[in-house]
This record gives sequence, structure tokens and C-alpha cells, in this order.
Amino acid sequence: MIKDTFKPIPKYMLKLIKETDLKLCSAQDGHTRFYSYLTKFKKQLIRVTVAVRNYRKKWLCKQVALHGVHSSKCYIKDMVFYNVAGYKVGWYEQGIGQYRKWFESHEWDYSDDKYFKIHCPIINKEFINEFPEYKYSAIELYEGNDIFNYLRLYEKYPQVEYLTKAGLQCLATSKMILNQCKKDKNFCKWIFKNKNDIKGYYYTASIIKAYKQNKPIAIIDRYEKLKKELEQNTNYYAETKSIIKKEEVYKCLDYMAKQNIKFDIYNDYIKACLYLKLDMSLEKNKYPHNFKFWHDTRIDEYNTAKIMADKKEREELYKKFGVIACKYQQMQRNLNDAYCVIIAQSPADLINEGNILHHCVGKMGYDQKFIREESLIFFVRNKNNPQIPFVTVEYSLKTNKILQCYAEHNTKPQQEVQEFINKKWLPYAKRKLKAMVVA
Repeated sequence: MIKDTFKPIPKYMLKLIKETDLKLCSAQDGHTRFYSYLTKFKKQLIRVTVAVRNYRKKWLCKQVALHGVHSSKCYIKDMVFYNVAGYKVGWYEQGIGQYRKWFESHEWDYSDDKYFKIHCPIINKEFINEFPEYKYSAIELYEGNDIFNYLRLYEKYPQVEYLTKAGLQCLATSKMILNQCKKDKNFCKWIFKNKNDIKGYYYTASIIKAYKQNKPIAIIDRYEKLKKELEQNTNYYAETKSIIKKEEVYKCLDYMAKQNIKFDIYNDYIKACLYLKLDMSLEKNKYPHNFKFWHDTRIDEYNTAKIMADKKEREELYKKFGVIACKYQQMQRNLNDAYCVIIAQSPADLINEGNILHHCVGKMGYDQKFIREESLIFFVRNKNNPQIPFVTVEYSLKTNKILQCYAEHNTKPQQEVQEFINKKWLPYAKRKLKAMVVA
């Protein structure tokens, strides 16, 4: 692509851009907008990105980026990209500003093709039809933003057309899927046979694995997601990972799927069993037939064991707990809202909360995490009944995020309660915590 001889915006195209802009934006909009149009240059399909803005009743438009479908470079002019602010365009030559910006120039500059791909409306997408090589590309069905990436893949993998026409755009630009289609015709047949199941979002690796193992995609995908959760939360699920070996992961995931339980609940059960020094090599302990019954039983045994522990250690725990509760009591909230938030004052508070709401906050070492200042436990209460347990929140001091938020029986709180916690209490608590650190 020869930038120095590239033509300016044709008059008919300038008219189309203006008409489109007037439909999408008001004449008073002073912000910079972007549009693209397709054209031919040196027998190559070119995408031209233009910047548009209004200034003192004038409508301004100019070319700022050029991409060629077969070019390894893109060309830019009077534009820069900031990670925070995004794309910024200089308008000195159009009479805006007293000084030329550092990135403005009379000449075109160049960059790698992957940069400056601005997602914006394409005025004349049908122009692609003038290129016979794309006649069967199904580009008219493509709804993504990077049409050049789509066309490049189509030139290398004709299967792109079939996947797109089958309504599988989510796979049409996946090189992993395309390579598998290219080398295995049976995989292509399997894709079309299961296209209705695949249309939901799945990891591409899950699709290929489901094909090779001849298993339902949904099950394979759930395994992959749970496996990633286990791998990414090594510390949080340390107890589970200590007894579940690598070759046993799928068996464990299958068990949790059949019992309809979550990782955190299973991990709490394993933690209790380890505390009680049960033999976790036995199947009946690792995978109990009736998980709910044995979960509740082991948790109660665990709770009793802790209560029967050394009296002096228990008194020391309560003392440390009270110190931490006092330290972070400023994060409590009791303003003009329907709900208030209070911090747990003792391990007994956690036990009481867990017993009434039927979850594990008072039984699974949350008191230890509290005194180590790894996470804090807050109680959300209804202003009309402040003494009655309502919703429990675990807050991480390391990440400044909510780790867990449960109502009775580990259910999600009502929407209005979640909005109060996330939009009112959480920002409030972070401000208070920041003020404590500064002080």
C-alpha cells in the first residue's frame, strides 16, 4: 500500500458519511466520532477510517487510518492512542487549536496492522462484492468488527463460509476450530450435527474435547470451567486440592455435578474432615453418597471439636477477634437506608449467624481468617429487624472485593439488597478503609 499516492475521500463517500453521521449524532455534538469506508487501491481492498466532529457550525471530516486486507502495516495520520483515554485526534489543520499537537503531521506515519483498528460503522460494506474472490465468503452475515481478519481467515480456511452460514460466527474466526476442520472432515460433520448445542458460549477447547471424547458439550464445558476455577483459586481451595490428585479431577467434578454442589461447599466439607482427622483416602469420606447429610454432620462435629478445644486458646481467640472487629468498625454503615451493615464482634456471632441462616460462616475457619485480617465478616440487617440475621458478607482486605455474599441456605440475596451492598456499602467501606490507611 503506497500511502503517498492514496486518494482523498471521494465526494459521494463524503456525502454518505455525513448522512450517516447526522442520523446517529446531533449537529451540536462536539465530540470526535469515527466511520469507515471500503475502497480499492492498487487492486487491494482498503479500509479507510475517518474522524468526524462539529466545530462552530462546521462539519469536519478527515482520513486518519488506512488498513489493507493484505498489508502487514497500517497508516495513521493526526491520531494517537492512549490506554486510558482511547483514541485522540488532532484538528490543527482544520482550524481547531492554536498549536499543532505532537502527534500531528503533514505526512502519514505507519504502525503494525493490529493497531488502530477502531470499531466503528462501515458505510459501504457491500463494496466487498466487487472482489470475486470474496463472492462466497458469507461476509454479509458476519456481524463482528474486524472484517479484514475474517477475510484473511477465509482465504486460508474456506470452512469459514460454512461455519458462518450455519450460524456459528463464534467459531468462524477461531484458528483452533478452523485447523481442526481443515484436517478432519468428520469434525466438520460433527460440528453441523451439534450446531444448536454449540451456539451457546463454550470454550473452543471444550468443543474439540467433546468431539474427541464423544461426550455432551455442556458437560465437558462445565468440567473445564470448574477445573479453571480450581486452578485459579489454589489457596482458597487448598484443602480440596490436597486430596484430589490431577488424574482424579474429572471424577471429582462429575461427583459435584451429580450432587449439585459448589466448590466452596465441597471445600468446607473437606476442611472439616481433615480437621477431624478422617481417612480421606476412603471413597465414603471423599465422595459420600448423601453429600448434604454428611456435610451437615461433619460440620457439626467440627464445630463441637472447636468448642471443646482448650479454654485458654478459646479466650485468646475471642480477644484477638474483638481487637480486629474494633479496628475495622468504621466500615460499618448505618445511614438513611433500608439496611444497615455491622461487623462481626466475636466467633460466637459467626456461629449464631451460620446456625440461623444455615450456612458455614461460623464453622469453617472464618474466625481464623478474620483474626489474620485475610477477610472480614459483615452482617447485613434489615433496619426494621436489626437483631435478626439476614445476609452475610465476606470481604477480602487483600483485594478489596466481596468474596461471598449469601442469604439463607447459601442463596443469593434479593436484587435490591445486592444493589445496596455493591453500590452503597462497598464504595462506603472502601473509602473508610482508605482513610484508615492514610491516617
